[in-house]
Amino acid sequence: MSVLEQAAAARVASFDLAAATRAEKDAALLLMADRLVERTDDIVHANGVDVANARAAGTSEAMIDRLLLTPERVAAMADGLRQLAALPDPIGDVVRGSTLANGLELRQVRVPFGVVGMIYEGRPNVTADAAGICLKSGNAALLRGSGSAFSSNAAIVSVLRKAVADAGLPANTVQLLDATTRDSVKELMRARGLVDVLIPRGGADLIRTVVEQSTVPVIETGVGNCHVYVDAAADLEKALAITINSKAQRPSVCNAAESLLVHAEIADTFLPLVLSALADAGVTVHGDARVAGYSDAVVLATEEDFGTEFLSLDISVAVVDGLDDALDHIRRYGTGHTEAIVSESVAATRRFVAGVDSAAVMVNASTRFTDGGEFGFGAEIGISTQKLHARGPMGLPELTSTKYVVTGNGHTR
Repeated sequence: MSVLEQAAAARVASFDLAAATRAEKDAALLLMADRLVERTDDIVHANGVDVANARAAGTSEAMIDRLLLTPERVAAMADGLRQLAALPDPIGDVVRGSTLANGLELRQVRVPFGVVGMIYEGRPNVTADAAGICLKSGNAALLRGSGSAFSSNAAIVSVLRKAVADAGLPANTVQLLDATTRDSVKELMRARGLVDVLIPRGGADLIRTVVEQSTVPVIETGVGNCHVYVDAAADLEKALAITINSKAQRPSVCNAAESLLVHAEIADTFLPLVLSALADAGVTVHGDARVAGYSDAVVLATEEDFGTEFLSLDISVAVVDGLDDALDHIRRYGTGHTEAIVSESVAATRRFVAGVDSAAVMVNASTRFTDGGEFGFGAEIGISTQKLHARGPMGLPELTSTKYVVTGNGHTR
């Protein structure tokens, strides 16, 4: 089928899905999870084809880590679907309501968007996450993953579609678009009237292209040039642990720290500690001239380095003369994703929280916590860095719109 035909089929499926009960949707999610586990070997085998092709093409290890599926990662995908089943259904929730002076009862209730298109790169676990969160929120999903993960995504979607159908919901609730040609992306971006919202998730170039060229409304997810600022009043033991976790726990994801800012008053004490710990973790430091003075292993940072989302074991590091300088640096180079401050000063943390314009601000905590699962939302569909409709990890409520239901008793105006 063409993309438009798939979108039309998704539109039809969305009508049935909008009327599905929570019990029906949760049963489908649980069956999807069980079937993923049952078909782990098939999924991992298909993923092996993608990984082998990526290595043959010279893909970096950081990107291969995003692509790789193991039995443990498949199990985590299934657990994400089970967590979604355990969450409250947002559909039908009353956002606000009142009885007007004329006796009319007014309710604003949550409803599905209808058809959600998803364009994403690399990570095939997104396929299950997106399918699950769309289903739970009553939306049909059109998934356009990258060509590098096509075998993995095809295996996953095949399992999910069969499970959805066996659970009594339309199989076209979940569809995978052709990733062997860019035409499918263009057609999806032009499917206004059939697709209600489009969510790009990936690198800056992908997101910019979708935002600029799509005629379908877009919820913009953003790249994560995330910062950790270590204040003069920081507990250095906490600062060291937070920095290493933020950068090295999983460097290939958008909530990994890409830049470290250190207050000049503690640079002599903290920088030798953190540079040594980063080196032990295999991280290459791209530092300014002041940072370079503390270690011969530091690569002198360029202007581009401070604005780069490395997604690898690299980090930019700068010494700043105070909190205001840190905020200026973040405003210049940040992407509005996640920023962290390590400080025991209540005044400093308050100023930082108020001064940073990002989707999430961490106080004495790792940037890695900006995640739908960590926030208790279940599997997320992405992290929005825009300010309209949704911002931060997008859970179930963010995949809904609202409608007004007005109930009268023969009222006329």
